[in-house]
Amino acid sequence: MLTARPIPNEKLSSPDFDAAGLEVWVKRLDLVHPEIPGNKFFKLKYNLQKAVEFGHKQILTFGGAYSNHIHATAQAAQSLGMNSIGMIRGELTPPLNPTLQSASDAGMKLIYLDRSTYRQKTDPDFLAKLRKEIGQFYLIPEGGTNERAIQGTQEILSQEDNKFTHLACAIGTGGTFAGIATGKSDNQELIGISSLKGAFIMEDVKNLILHTASALPPRIHIDTDFHFGGYAKTTPELIDFIWDFYTRFGIPLDPIYTGKMAFAIFKKIKSGYFPAGSKILLIHTGGLQGNQGFTERTQIKLPPSA
Repeated sequence: MLTARPIPNEKLSSPDFDAAGLEVWVKRLDLVHPEIPGNKFFKLKYNLQKAVEFGHKQILTFGGAYSNHIHATAQAAQSLGMNSIGMIRGELTPPLNPTLQSASDAGMKLIYLDRSTYRQKTDPDFLAKLRKEIGQFYLIPEGGTNERAIQGTQEILSQEDNKFTHLACAIGTGGTFAGIATGKSDNQELIGISSLKGAFIMEDVKNLILHTASALPPRIHIDTDFHFGGYAKTTPELIDFIWDFYTRFGIPLDPIYTGKMAFAIFKKIKSGYFPAGSKILLIHTGGLQGNQGFTERTQIKLPPSA
């Protein structure tokens, strides 16, 4: 099965943090695996274990053309000698972007769906039709978030992370936030920074947590003010921040998730949100594989990946 590398926590040195009496650290999930980095490693871990236990030979999942999940699933399936099928939202547009090319090179069969058909991704009749057409498969939902994914993301925090007073992570589908929320200590505050526009994510995450826990953990909240216009939207201010973060600390971020999360926490630091003595852990959820495709699509250069 999938094997993780040791995950380092790196302390960020800054006179601003010292003046405020704060410690700020980054948990480098982007280094957990060479081909399946970030939170996707944890989301896929128990899904793939169950697929093997059930005797499945192929994995089927859904995602957009630049999806971290598509990339990671293709790599993970290949590492286990399994076939993978990616149902991609949108039309085939050659040449393939770096994400889809990498998935294809890893053996993933790419099937393109128009947006209307793609919206049927959870419909039982649609899934039954797929099984008739391409045979049995183990289904992993878009973004990888399900009960087994949350089981995996509950393992992101280690015993040594109990020393932190505040935790922060980006939110997409909410599976990583839900796992960390149910895996953290009650005295730790967890801040989720949504990359999506709208308050709907709060109810989505609540439902995810309550699907695996009897009650909502204490001291969790979601900030929806740092989406920069919506999912996959950016501004020059965000790009400048990502470059400044890399210049100061040597850690690359992505503009979809981790860049927005770190930007939000730095803003909160400047506003005095965190009391003196706080120890803050930023959880780097990966996503760096998408930076090359982002640059090709926008012509905006980003720092090199680790």
